[in-house]
Amino acid sequence: MPALVLDCDGVLADTERYGHLPAFNRTFEEFGLPVQWSDAEYAEKVKVGGGKERMKALLTPDFVQEAGLPSDPEALAGEVARWHRRKTEIYTGIIGSGAIPPRPGVRRVMTEAHDAGWTLAVASTSAEKSVRSVLELAAGPELAPKVHVFAGDVVEHKKPAPDIYQLCVDRLALDPAGTAVVEDSRNGMLAALGADLACVVTVSAYTAQEDFAGASLVVSSLGDPAPQETVTEVLSDPLGLDPRPFVRLEDFQRILAAGGPGTGQH
Repeated sequence: MPALVLDCDGVLADTERYGHLPAFNRTFEEFGLPVQWSDAEYAEKVKVGGGKERMKALLTPDFVQEAGLPSDPEALAGEVARWHRRKTEIYTGIIGSGAIPPRPGVRRVMTEAHDAGWTLAVASTSAEKSVRSVLELAAGPELAPKVHVFAGDVVEHKKPAPDIYQLCVDRLALDPAGTAVVEDSRNGMLAALGADLACVVTVSAYTAQEDFAGASLVVSSLGDPAPQETVTEVLSDPLGLDPRPFVRLEDFQRILAAGGPGTGQH
């Protein structure tokens, strides 16, 4: 059977700006660290895969000295792990509050895929606890347990490396030519294409201006019908799908049938 694999942040919900950024900044404040990321600064940070990796990028010699951090690498790694655990707690609290809504069309398309017998998975470089909290929000409590989750430090190299998607394909014994990915960033798209998987992009808060050459379809969102109507804006459509007013499961089927970019048939 075909498979639908989704990224988490920016795909299931637009979590970067309203979830991760405030969680990072609150963590920095709690630990007395001399940094607060602005929205513009975080727009660059999101290009680094993984929360711990974003935190580690702070650790210049000057920062370590100013913050009074240990110079021993092992002790410093322990500090970063503490920060990241607390940041995850804060973030999951934000998600649990319901303050960030799921992105349009995600639950609808996932439900259509499940009902049609497709394999469903989420593949993300975020911490597994964070990913599962967003998945339950986006998919709902009935569907979420039926979705396979690959997240956190389960692979050595994070996106744009294809490792997380390759792990997903291998563990679930998926046919790459029958697997479609939904991503929101260029790094995520490159990871999917690197694993020879077709990729649909739903741009998010920080990614709208990125280069998505190679994607089978680029849209503003998957869209939803009434009563919360959100019409899909098509940004790139190399296969001529024209999925408006909103993307349906049949559009993913057409992408896979066409052997679009990333399926190994072009």
